[in-house]
Formats: sequence, structure tokens, C-alpha cells
Amino acid sequence: MATSASSHLNKGIKQVYMSLPQGEKVQAMYIWIDGTGEGLRCKTRTLDCEPKCIEELPEWNFDGSSTFQSEGSNSDMYLVPAAMFRDPFRKDPNKLVFCEVFKYNRKPAETNLRHTCKQIMDMVCNQHPWFGMEQEYTLMGTDGHPFGWPSNGFPGPQGPYYCGVGADKAYGRDIVEAHYRACLYAGIKIGGTNAEVTPAQWEFQIGPCEGIDMGDHLWVARFILHRTKAMREEKGLKYTEEAIEKLSRRHQYHIRAYDPKGGLDNAGA
Repeated sequence: MATSASSHLNKGIKQVYMSLPQGEKVQAMYIWIDGTGEGLRCKTRTLDCEPKCIEELPEWNFDGSSTFQSEGSNSDMYLVPAAMFRDPFRKDPNKLVFCEVFKYNRKPAETNLRHTCKQIMDMVCNQHPWFGMEQEYTLMGTDGHPFGWPSNGFPGPQGPYYCGVGADKAYGRDIVEAHYRACLYAGIKIGGTNAEVTPAQWEFQIGPCEGIDMGDHLWVARFILHRTKAMREEKGLKYTEEAIEKLSRRHQYHIRAYDPKGGLDNAGA
């Protein structure tokens, strides 16, 4: 997680305007996965009133040639709303809208893996599959180094940083707390957070989520533990082991779906 030139702007000036009344209009920020398979894009539109459900949100479009999703000759791409959350940046009644992407011929874009995932989840909905996810990340300083690290060396050895307490052990807690509260405000099923083993490295957990909610609440999750209703009941370990065995037969196929880099970023890969 790196900083940008925008971090040098005076945020107080923006807040003056963000406090202005907006009447009955609503700002809806549409969010989608771009052609890299891991980057996110967004743009905002004005709605005449606050949407109460996903069906009340209109489809939209964008130029896919600028997001690595199409060629210039057929660059129209469609945004189909899939999940809606409260906007923790602009606050109520404004919304964040996670979208699926479809090509000019209305076929799913290559990186729209949600479309197929939703079909599979619907097929096994009677199993009520649960997913828990954790996302690790490292905060970066304006100098390009991990936040709080010495500019000409390395921090002390691992040991005191995991779930650490104190300014010399937990770096960037203000950002972590702000993110946690923003997730709660938005309605995201965030389960917790903690400092990780390296200074400026953190983790947060999402879930349990049922079905397609797993990706809608944390698309960038890389670690997914697959569970079903049967696994949570008595003798559920047997079902868990059966699921692990099935996943092991197509491990590389799953990695291709989860990670555009084919698992190269995974520890121990």
C-alpha cells in the first residue's frame, strides 16, 4: 500500500466543500476490476434519489481501451451493478457500487470471474457455503520504503511486531483504525485486524460470508478457506477433508482464477 502525490494536498480544503448540502441527489461511485485482473477502477454518477436495492441502480458504460479490456474498434464496456455499500468517504446517502463488466456484445469480460462464480454459488446455495478471508498488506512511506523503516537499513528482527503494542512496534495504526471503521460504516463484514510479523505489515479478516458475498466484500482476498454448512455441523471435519481433496486435484486451475500472476506472489510458492 503506497502513498501518492495526492497525499501532499490540503485535505482541509476539500472538507469545506464536502460539508455542503447535496439536496436529494446521490453520488454513486461505480467500482470494477480492470483488464489486469487485479487493479480497480472507479467513476461516479449522480442519481436523482437514494437507491434502496441493487435493482434500482442503472447500468453504465466506459471505454475499455483505456483499462486494458478492449481494443479501440469495440471499446464500449458495460457496468452492471452487483453489490451496493454505504460510502464511508462521502457518507450517507451516497453509495459504493461494485460492478460486473461485460463487453460490447454483452458477454462477460475476461477478468469478470464473478459472473461464473455467481453461477456456481447459485448451484450449491442449498449447502450455504461460508468463506473466511484474510488480507495482508504493507504500508509504504513517501520515500518508497515500508513505513517507519530506517532509510539506510532494516528494522530489528521479527518477534515484537506481531500483534504488537506501542509506537515502536506497530507502525501506521491510525490508517488501520480508519480503515476498520470505514468498513463497518460501509456494511462490509470485517471480522478483525492485527499487526503482522514485519513492521508496517498488517492484516484484516473478512467473514464469514455466504456465497458470492465473499468476493463482493473483499475481492482482493488471496486466501480463502472453503466451508459449507455440513462442515460446521457434527462430524464436519469429514466434509472439510473431502473439500480439500477435491481442491487439490485442480490446484493450479484455482490459482489461475485467484491470482493473475499464477501464484508467484504466494509465500512458499
